[in-house]
Amino acid sequence: MKSERKKERRRGFTLEFKAEAVRLLAERPAGLSVTQLARQLDVRPEQLRAWARQHGAEPSPEAALPGETLEQENRRLRRELAVARQEHAFAKKVAAYFAKESR
Repeated sequence: MKSERKKERRRGFTLEFKAEAVRLLAERPAGLSVTQLARQLDVRPEQLRAWARQHGAEPSPEAALPGETLEQENRRLRRELAVARQEHAFAKKVAAYFAKESR
């Protein structure tokens, strides 16, 4: 018996939409990530990056914020890493809690 799946139709984007998305990506405010912008535009971050590459405006994920010195960037990245480690530890605790509860 063959299972019938409803075919998902691919969304099409106009050239104007893509150009505007790339412009927004290039002019995005400090602190707004590619993922956050993509979420606002309701597209995948990989798709937004691909459009940027096609338009020759590839975003640099390691780029420092405007006016940020190397020391400031280093402090900012260390803070971000500390937050990411805390979130990871919390996620592990939550997973262990729910795993224990499901027994």
